[in-house]
Amino acid sequence: VRLHPGSAMEALRAAGRAVLRSPRLARHGLGLRRRRKLPESWADMQEPLLEGMCFTLKYLGMTLVEKPKGEDMAAAAIRRIVATARVGARKFQKVILTVSPRGISLQDADTKEMVENISIYRISYCTTDKLQNKVFAYVAQSQESGALECHAFLSPKKKIAQAVTLTVAQAFQMALDLWEATHAGR
Repeated sequence: VRLHPGSAMEALRAAGRAVLRSPRLARHGLGLRRRRKLPESWADMQEPLLEGMCFTLKYLGMTLVEKPKGEDMAAAAIRRIVATARVGARKFQKVILTVSPRGISLQDADTKEMVENISIYRISYCTTDKLQNKVFAYVAQSQESGALECHAFLSPKKKIAQAVTLTVAQAFQMALDLWEATHAGR
């Protein structure tokens, strides 16, 4: 995730305001079942992200990729996933995507069953597509096969997709800060 220092925080705040206004956002932490309103300044706080920021999205699908990161690679992968999703006349699985410094977890929104748990260390890239601006995607190494997989999700609004991307970027930074803090004492 490439961010410009000055504009990144303002973009995160704008996305945070959009998230707060979104009626479809599941606003609960990992172990919590109640909904709670996030403060307006959630982008500046670490506590919500430590608990896990939740987003309700629709899972579009997955494709294998050859490179761990890159805008062109991600755009091509998203085009393949969206084209495949449009051909199939099936209903998309609604998932709750939870972002934390530990990684991304996917839970079926209807059954509450855990679909997948991806460690932050296995994620190499995430993006909001420029053309399909409601699509959030991430690239991660499969735990089973070791292959690089690009997973794509459809959000209800462009700003929600941007908020997910910026939240993952914040989770990467927080994970790095936590790692450095634990290794600083050695």
